[in-house]
Order: sequence, then structure tokens, then C-alpha cells
Amino acid sequence: MRFTRIGAIAALLAATVAPAAHATPADDTAAYLKRIEALDANGPRINAVIALNPDAMRQAKAAEGKAGPLAGKAILVKDNIETADPMPTTAGSLALANNVTGRDAPMIARLRKAGVVILGKTNLSEWANFRSTHSISGWSGVGGLTRNPHATDRSACGSSAGSGAAVAAGFAWAAIGTETDGSITCPASLNGVVGFKPTVGLVSRTHIVPISHSQDTAGPMAATVRDAALMLTAMAGSDPADAATKDADAHKADFAAGLDGASLKGVRIGVIRRKSRANPLLYDVYDKALADLTRAGAVLVDIDYTNNDAIDRDEFTVLLYELREDLNAYLAGLPGHPPVRSLADLIAFDKANAAAEMPWFGQELFEMAEKATDKAAYEKARENAQRLAGPEGIDRLLAENRVAFLVAPTTAPAWPIDFVNGGHYTSVGAGTLAAVAGYPHLTVPMGDVHGLPIGLSFIGAKWDDAHILQAGAVYERVRSATIAAPTFRRWEP
Repeated sequence: MRFTRIGAIAALLAATVAPAAHATPADDTAAYLKRIEALDANGPRINAVIALNPDAMRQAKAAEGKAGPLAGKAILVKDNIETADPMPTTAGSLALANNVTGRDAPMIARLRKAGVVILGKTNLSEWANFRSTHSISGWSGVGGLTRNPHATDRSACGSSAGSGAAVAAGFAWAAIGTETDGSITCPASLNGVVGFKPTVGLVSRTHIVPISHSQDTAGPMAATVRDAALMLTAMAGSDPADAATKDADAHKADFAAGLDGASLKGVRIGVIRRKSRANPLLYDVYDKALADLTRAGAVLVDIDYTNNDAIDRDEFTVLLYELREDLNAYLAGLPGHPPVRSLADLIAFDKANAAAEMPWFGQELFEMAEKATDKAAYEKARENAQRLAGPEGIDRLLAENRVAFLVAPTTAPAWPIDFVNGGHYTSVGAGTLAAVAGYPHLTVPMGDVHGLPIGLSFIGAKWDDAHILQAGAVYERVRSATIAAPTFRRWEP
């Protein structure tokens, strides 16, 4: 059943309100489950949740009376992250439809210790959107297509489409996404929620289906910067099984502690005004956000930034090589008897199940990655991309302009879903710089274009996660724009 009339949707929403502020964890969890049933599985069919945890209510009842800011908070987890609950971790692929590992990713174990309730798993762009150059954001063989609750005929972006849409739709208190390049920040922006990609190495990647050990990270997606900071506080920390996190314990903190007293008075901010084909109305919203930052006391410094094609070229070489290496290692180490143990097995599986796995787009990136075996070319590309994005990119822009961090629009408004031609992502900010360098990137809702949300990006130096969150929290307090609520219907002029 599809709801397109405003009156019908209003009636449905009235019957499925979000949890009350002082409800018990069990009440909250039950309310979220009811809302998911009404709006995700039925009604407008947002399709953000790929699996519900049958143990969620037991966890919620066990959390009653526990102390701590996360105790009893119900969250959803992107379905490329393992949890010990009786749910498979599929990465959206039918090849892993029965991949119940019985183990928590260390990051999930930290959240569980803090008292969160694992409500379920969210849909995603299959294999985190690195299977085809013509992929459809938010589509997977297991979960189908996730829709944007602000406009159900427009993209929720990806690959963390389900996590972004679920938070926007009120299906959970918060969610976890993962990013290699744009997979947290883009869906957060298009769905009108907060998304934070931390410094690579602050959060463990163990037991997360990989693309690239150079760029992969998990991060929180939430309704507010404070909620995201609370999540990150629990998620962060060193993991002996993930060498990239060796310095995480030295940089983890209570990331929510400094938010209330944070100030931008006298802080120099680098403003990226990058030319693009994006809707000019986006820049009108951006100008209002910059005016808000000025009223908060910030000193704005215009920065001339042009995308470096060499970064994109070398990043692609890195992702192809590391996908084959990292995914082969992950699949080979899975417990049980999965039908695939390597990228080559996956390619064969997709061909054998093409009607279900490749009805709209192929797997040319998988096939390219399988042939990406030139280690010397990979190492040269990795060094060059990280140098251009980090020391000669973000670090240089910060130093030469004497600014604390950079701001830019996160991306363009949501584009129409196109099953024929695939996604129509338009890059307008500097997210790729942060992704390739492994530096922190926060997006906070800054307004909308005709009801379609747009995020404001805050990008900083490596390990400067706390200050980036503080800047975002200040902007959130002074923001003058009204943030549009989801309509749960098709976009109409």
C-alpha cells in the first residue's frame, strides 16, 4: 500500500509517534518497532531496515535502571557490521544472506557495554557501493531499495542509505554507518541528519565488511551533534586486531563534554566556494549558514579550492587493490560455511544469480579489482593520494590560510531515483579530501532546497575530531534555517 496523500500520511504518523522523552527503554524500543512496521515495512515503505533483532526487547528490558547516557538507547547498525545478535551480516548481498557470525565487531561490543539496544540492521548500497560504476544508491540484493523519507522518489544516497533514512524517519535514536568516501556524509546530508566520519583509526574496523583499510571507518548518524558525540565516545578506542587504531586510546575522549561551552568567537574558518553544476539555490542556503557562523563570532576566510584529479585517479587505484586484498581476507576468515570465500567466488556467485543480484547494474568494479594485482603501482598511488589529500591538501589549506577548519556544502540536494542510468551524485564540497586523507568530516543539516535537505560540512586535521564536533554543535545552536521534516511522500513542485 502506497501513501501519497498528505492527509493519509498525517493520520499514519499520528498513530506512530516517536518514543516519549521519559519512557522506559522497553517502551522506546516497542515504539520504534511499531513505527518501523508502519512506515518502513508498510505505508510509504521507506525500506531502511533490512533486519530486526529478535532479541531487542530483551535487551531493552535488561537496560532499565542502568546508568549512562547511552543506557537503553535503541540504535540501528549498517548491515556490513557484525553483531552477536541472531541476524546475518550481509553487506546487502545474497551471497552472505545466511552469514550469522555470532560475534560483535569491537566497536559494537563497546556500545553494548555502554548499554545500547541493538534494534536491527539497516539496508545499504550493496558491498558499500563499490561493485559497479552504475550502481543505484541504497539498493541491495537482500534489502531492495531504501527511499528518502523527505521525498520517496528521490535518492537516500549511499552507501549508508538505510542508516540515514532510518534516523530521519524516527526509526531509532541513532544509527551507525560506514564510509570509504562519502558513505556517511552524503546520506546524512540528503536525509537531513547529522553524520560524522571520524579520523581513520579512531574506531576499530574489525568484523566490518571492508573495502579499503586506508580509508574505511564506521561513524555515528544521529538527530543532533550531541547524540553523535555520545555515540563516538563509546565507539572509539584501540583494537589490537586493527593496526590503524594503535593511537586511538591516546585520542579518544568524552566527545560530548565540551559541546555546551564551545564557541566560535574569533575562530578563523576556511570557506570553500567550489564551482560546480549544483543547483544555485544550494549556495543561497550556504550563504545563510555562513551568515550564522559570522553571527556566532567566526572570522570567515574564502579559500580557492579546485579538485585535484590526481587524487581521484590514485584513490581509485587504491580502492581496487585494497578491495581485493581486504575482502579476500575477510571472506576467508568468516566462521561457518559461507558460499563465497574470495572476490573471485563473489563474481561467480553474482553471475550465477544475475536475475536477483544484477537486475539493474553489473559488477565491473569487482572485475577490475580482481585484476588489480600491481603492488608497486598501488603503493605509489596510495602514497601520492594521501600526500595530496593530507599534507598538501587539508593541512596546507589550514596552514596557509591560518584557519582552524574548513566548511563547504556537503553535497547537492537529492536527485531522482533512476534505475536505468544509476546515481547522479554531484560533488560540491571537499569530502574526498577528508576521505582519502583519513581526516574527520562532520555534516550538520543547514537547510533545504524545495524541501530537500542539504548539509554543511566541517572538515579538520587528523585527530581533531573533538574540535570539529564542537564547531558543528555551535553552528547547530545558531542555525537560523528551519529544518524540514520528512513528508513520507513523493516530491512535488
